[in-house]
Amino acid sequence: MKLNRGLLLTVALSGAIAGLMGTQLRQTFEPDATTPSGIPAPARAPFLTIGVTTKALARNADRPWTATDLTEVDAFERAANTHAGTIMWFADFAGTAFDPRQAEAVAARDAIPEISWEPWDASNPSANQPAFRLRTFLEGDHDPLIRTWARGIAAYGKPLRLRFGHEMNGRWYPWAERANRNQAGEFVRVWRHVQEIFDEEGATNVVWVWSPVAGAVTSALFPGEDHVDVVAVSGFNGGTTLFRQRWRSFETSYGPTLTAVHAMAPSKPVEISEIASAETGGDKATWITEMFASIRQRPYIRSLIWFELVKEADWRIVSSPEARAAFIAGAREAASPPAQP
Repeated sequence: MKLNRGLLLTVALSGAIAGLMGTQLRQTFEPDATTPSGIPAPARAPFLTIGVTTKALARNADRPWTATDLTEVDAFERAANTHAGTIMWFADFAGTAFDPRQAEAVAARDAIPEISWEPWDASNPSANQPAFRLRTFLEGDHDPLIRTWARGIAAYGKPLRLRFGHEMNGRWYPWAERANRNQAGEFVRVWRHVQEIFDEEGATNVVWVWSPVAGAVTSALFPGEDHVDVVAVSGFNGGTTLFRQRWRSFETSYGPTLTAVHAMAPSKPVEISEIASAETGGDKATWITEMFASIRQRPYIRSLIWFELVKEADWRIVSSPEARAAFIAGAREAASPPAQP
């Protein structure tokens, strides 16, 4: 384990690794196709970085996104009247290759690429996947794929956030210790094993994001401060029709977990890696306003990634004019640090 994990090294971008990219993606990816939103990147880094994932980015495991798909990010930036400083997409172990052109297209927008790297087969959304039990990682079954990713990211060379095995404290993914016949303690061992491979391959440009879901989280799932660069939380307010089927404020949903993960690594910045609210059962605009107010009371939170798509609900900030206006106002205020008491 390298002790300088938080230090980002800039190295030259080498040629594409042979066989790394699928033929279809190789033929269709054209970085120059990106349509700019007209929202410039700030001259100085904002106190709270606003990020986004969109439909094309979320479905990347079954349909690798191309730069043309970043028009969805353009639409979000225009709607939020703010620059997306982090752009996140999803990738699984079963069929997704690392394509540096995706990362380059994000970096060209003055944004940090972040990949939610999911150790499963996303085409089979079941927690019961024996091929991806945690012990298969400890036995080296997936080492060749991990090394390929590590080499590709090392060759890319620029800062890249890797959100590996998120929501591990739930039971709906095969890497959760409470699912797929996994055993206690295996998740941390797998996390450190993956990092060791990345270290061996020289992928020191990776920023490691540890991201449980809002709710009960135990330190037994935390890899340790020396193994994590950013601690994070994800979760959604599903209103009265989804998940808990009752309206829950940001502070109720996120507050206890944010306090817990910050206490585990008080020297690390905190990210809210997936967040959104439904409209049903309450006032989404007020929810967003209170979200930004709560974040300003927790200055250790330095980034937020909004789930800008229609999936179980219309999570987008444009689900209503009032929600959009609340987000614009909150993002504008969040760009500057909170006043000191």
